[in-house]
Amino acid sequence: MKCDEGYRCDVCGQDVTSIVESDLYLRYVIGELDPETLHTAAERHIRCNPVLAQFIDDQRFEPVVIDGPMALAHLDGEFVAQRRQLVSRGYRRLREIADWPGDRDLTEYPLPEAIRHYRSQ
Repeated sequence: MKCDEGYRCDVCGQDVTSIVESDLYLRYVIGELDPETLHTAAERHIRCNPVLAQFIDDQRFEPVVIDGPMALAHLDGEFVAQRRQLVSRGYRRLREIADWPGDRDLTEYPLPEAIRHYRSQ
């Protein structure tokens, strides 16, 4: 990928045009992607990662429902509640970041607990 081409989704091949569509940045914000690998990790739309997208509970995000062993109905209820809370907070954080004026330091993007985690490594 060339810098002027933007980020292409490794699932559908279309451009990921906004941070609020970015699975890469969602995983970074919630603490699941090492900051050192952010620039080399594959990008995809949040909706192109339905296993993660199904945990987003926000009126601005059309719910994703999947079938199979990774569907919410087949997972532990407490895990689902905790995961839904974290991923939804991460999605809302992406919405906040999108509204920030100007450029910001990437180290300011993650949720507070993710920042603590990254700093402790």
